[in-house]
Amino acid sequence: MTKRIDSKGLAPVVGTLYPPPFDAPCRARQRRKLGDAAGLPQFGVNLLTLPPGAWSSQRHWHTQSDELIYVLAGEVTLVTDSGEEILRPGDAAGFKAGDDNGHCLQNRSAAEAHVLEIGTRVASDAAHYADIDMISPAGGKPALYTRRDGTPYADIRRRGPED
Repeated sequence: MTKRIDSKGLAPVVGTLYPPPFDAPCRARQRRKLGDAAGLPQFGVNLLTLPPGAWSSQRHWHTQSDELIYVLAGEVTLVTDSGEEILRPGDAAGFKAGDDNGHCLQNRSAAEAHVLEIGTRVASDAAHYADIDMISPAGGKPALYTRRDGTPYADIRRRGPED
């Protein structure tokens, strides 16, 4: 059995499960789940493709999971509380669990960008969205996404660029 992963052969996961209107900038994003293909239970690895205008996510931070990104091709804008930074091939950034300085990547260029995303998988992790009234509670309970007061968002389904 080979250990090689044909990343181009993996079906991309296109779009987002975010509820409207938060889904709009993330509908065109694509992730190829390399960590899942390798059977890695302790950390996730994704090959993220951002077409021009697409965002990796809404600006967020995790309570218990660390994240690291590495730009492979193209140019992205890293948005945090500290402002905006342009990241190019060879640039990396890390986000420690519990640091409430939310982050996201935006492709403001005219070319596609490719980013490697790596993060720990902690079942009790929750994500907080810094700029919007949304939380992703640990274990997806009571729902995958809720408002800060705990009220679940309705109509959670994957939406892509054609939806």
